[in-house]
Amino acid sequence: MTGSLLLQQRLSARLTERRTQNLLRQRRSVESPQQPALAVDGSKLLSFCSNDYLGLANHPDVVAAFKRGLDEYGAGSGASHLVTGHTKAHAALEEELAAFTGRSRALLFGSGFMANVGVLTTLLDDNDHVFEDKLNHASLLDGGRFSGASFRRYPHLDMARLGASLQAAEGDGVSFVVSDGVFSMDGDLAPLGELLQTAERHNAVVMIDDAHGFGCLGATGGGIVELAQAQGVVVDEQRLPVLVGTLGKAFGTAGAFVVGSDNLIETLIQFCRPYIYTTALPAAVAVATRTSLRLAQQDSWRREHLLALVQRFRRGASELGLRLLDSPTQIQALLLGTPERALAASRQLEAQGILVTAIRPPTVPPGTARLRITFSAAHTEQQVDVLLAALAALQLPALAA
Repeated sequence: MTGSLLLQQRLSARLTERRTQNLLRQRRSVESPQQPALAVDGSKLLSFCSNDYLGLANHPDVVAAFKRGLDEYGAGSGASHLVTGHTKAHAALEEELAAFTGRSRALLFGSGFMANVGVLTTLLDDNDHVFEDKLNHASLLDGGRFSGASFRRYPHLDMARLGASLQAAEGDGVSFVVSDGVFSMDGDLAPLGELLQTAERHNAVVMIDDAHGFGCLGATGGGIVELAQAQGVVVDEQRLPVLVGTLGKAFGTAGAFVVGSDNLIETLIQFCRPYIYTTALPAAVAVATRTSLRLAQQDSWRREHLLALVQRFRRGASELGLRLLDSPTQIQALLLGTPERALAASRQLEAQGILVTAIRPPTVPPGTARLRITFSAAHTEQQVDVLLAALAALQLPALAA
């Protein structure tokens, strides 16, 4: 049997296994801009599964800025940042992101996955230790594994277990504690103050990926750091030396960024392979993001409206007896247990004109398949009520039995 035939048999077996377990993922074709009312595969659906949390992906000012960027810089950057791909627009955005986060410097990446893998593989080696929350995003987990450091996961939000693991590793290399700020599938928050204290007791370095917090949390959208600072926690560049964010969620565009000290950013520029050896984001994306960053900071009503929608939904869900995970954020998880139940609920909602995708293992742990319902500042209260009415019509207690 040839190697090619063996490979095809392996691929077929893996796909068949996914299919029989109701875990096969399928793409949908969206035929409209990102907004609550989406055209998907020829149907008009009310979407509650986008990460466009502030409703900026189709904001007229952001779109106009993108067009200006295209007129000035063209469609592609043409090269990596270290060759000819780094423009004045990229540099300006990096300066504004550094100021926004209160850090010395910022560095742009093509995606959050690249940023997280790049940072961890650059800063860690096989003499070090990395400790990650069990529910961290896949990019953080993969970055920790790829780094070559001793890799350990602690139970979700369990600071006592984290402290015990850190104590066992003291005196041997650098220890990194890595966590999401807002957990992408559950919507809950890392206990940032307690996490920093736990790390400091054991001389560990902390890295936070606040992809789902930036723009949504804090008075000006500064994310979990601004939220913690408002509660009296000191979160400066020394206590939290590595902070990562994304531009493709609340800011409505694409790409990601890392902020920190001059030494951190310069080290990444010199040694981070996912940064060095890839084409830079189109400059037009940077131009558009400068506008969305300004809107995100200035339009506090977006965060206020988003919070009001979440509270309205949680009240209504409680009245319906729905099993929501404990989340104060725009990410609301309706736990259904099995892939079959999650798929059935998603399909019944779509039959009522509502799009909420079923999230199944391996994205979430076995037994925790769910509907991941997300809200945007572009949603209205009436649309939230439509969603609640549709959920009530599903007779979810029967589905979850």
